Amino acid sequence: MTTALPRTRILTQGAALAAALALAGCAGMGKKAGSTLPPADAYAQLYDNKGADRGRADIYRDTSGLRIELVARGFAPGTFGMHVHAVGRCDVPDFASAGPHWNPTGAQHGRDNPMGAHHGDLPNLVVEPEQIGRATLRLVGSRLEGDGGLLDADGAAFVIHAGPDDYKTDPSGNSGGRVACGVIVKGSAPN
Repeated sequence: MTTALPRTRILTQGAALAAALALAGCAGMGKKAGSTLPPADAYAQLYDNKGADRGRADIYRDTSGLRIELVARGFAPGTFGMHVHAVGRCDVPDFASAGPHWNPTGAQHGRDNPMGAHHGDLPNLVVEPEQIGRATLRLVGSRLEGDGGLLDADGAAFVIHAGPDDYKTDPSGNSGGRVACGVIVKGSAPN
């Protein structure tokens, strides 16, 4: 039996902002004043190893799998690897407790690796000078719960790394240390 590998897609910062504005504009159509976008199905509040808020990843179910809306705060300009990790723990100082990348199909790492592209692979986050990092990510063919789902018995975590992912080195993409981590929790983040 052949299992289709997941595909991830990232929108550029400008495209993500335009999409968010368009979605926000549509959200108010036909609704009473004060209404908001639908709640997320899950989220991960991101922290660094000193406990500082580094952003949030909101996760939504959609027709193709899962969509992640990321806002990353406090990052210097640069390129950072991002991955969904297999264990829902973010113990300081190095977040090693989050385990390896989420990989329910047993694939190798990296969209440029001929044997790769597992479910935890994500595109790099690019943070421009004086900007907040934003990304819309799609995990095509992934599910939140159930067989091979993200929220299995030991949960999952969203991790941002110190350097860029090279998209081919198995198992980590050579993306360096883990600099921000958030346990993925079912439901919407409290306001």
